[in-house]
Amino acid sequence: MRRRTLLTTALTTAGVLAATAACGDGDEGGDAAAAPATGSADTGAFPATVEHAFGSTTIEEEPQRVVTVGFNDQDFVLALGVTPVGVRENLGYDASTRPWAQDLLPAEPLPLVGSTELSVEAIAALSPDLVVGTYAFLTEGLYQQLSGVAPTVGDLEMSPEGGSTATWQEQLAATGTALGKSEEAEALTAEVEGKIAAARDAHPEFAERTISVVLVLDSGYYALDSSDPRGRFFTDLGFTASGTTGEVSAEQVSLLDTDVLVVLGATREEFAANPLAAALPVVTENRTVYVGDFAGDFAGALGFASPLSLPYAVELAVPQLAAASDGDPATVPAEL
Repeated sequence: MRRRTLLTTALTTAGVLAATAACGDGDEGGDAAAAPATGSADTGAFPATVEHAFGSTTIEEEPQRVVTVGFNDQDFVLALGVTPVGVRENLGYDASTRPWAQDLLPAEPLPLVGSTELSVEAIAALSPDLVVGTYAFLTEGLYQQLSGVAPTVGDLEMSPEGGSTATWQEQLAATGTALGKSEEAEALTAEVEGKIAAARDAHPEFAERTISVVLVLDSGYYALDSSDPRGRFFTDLGFTASGTTGEVSAEQVSLLDTDVLVVLGATREEFAANPLAAALPVVTENRTVYVGDFAGDFAGALGFASPLSLPYAVELAVPQLAAASDGDPATVPAEL
């Protein structure tokens, strides 16, 4: 249940997306005549079986019409050369314009099959032969309904308690298996990990810094832990996660005074509206990186946490994280 609590509090606000997916009766369906998936799979990879939170799913042959119902799954499918015929809408971020995927997206917008809620009717109208939802926060009932439409890969379960979300590597591996593209998935994993490692190696000072990554909410703050994809991004770059996680009231903001602070959802001026926050050494000494609006491209890239978005996020974030980590208060990180 911790995964669902975290998503309810954090992901919806950040624009990746909503906490729970339910069957809806909305008319958000797309064009059933949309183009089929592209790219060729290793036909010897089928039948393929993917394990997930609801058991396992076997795909008998190469899928031709893929619908993605997870909050970031469309990036994983696109990264492996397959164009989905339907996708889930992202809340708070216009994913159709995301810069890291423009070369892979078709000219026409991909049909939508839901946002906070999924429309099983819209999904069925697209005649999929595979539904991918490795990061969808499906309910058992909705998973069963989707499985009645087409073979469905559900959320990946990473621990017996369900206490952490899947890593992007695990998502990519599962998607590669389902699409018959495991070798491509492995090669892409190595490529993206190499880019992250290069950034980490270029900045050994990151490993000497603790970091807090906080969402600014109407009710206060929410400190992300490294099981959240956005928190994991910074620990993958070498930072040590703060021990403070979960809800933090405006009066408790001193808990965020770590070596480096990343503020998601507020500008410098907006964060400083709380006098206690404005007085934090991590703020006054310019060791804070402000991300600003959740609808921005960097926030969107963090939320997608995909093999397409992560290199983009690294390129933007590393110079500002270096400025926040250099020990010189005169170096002011630019807002992302």
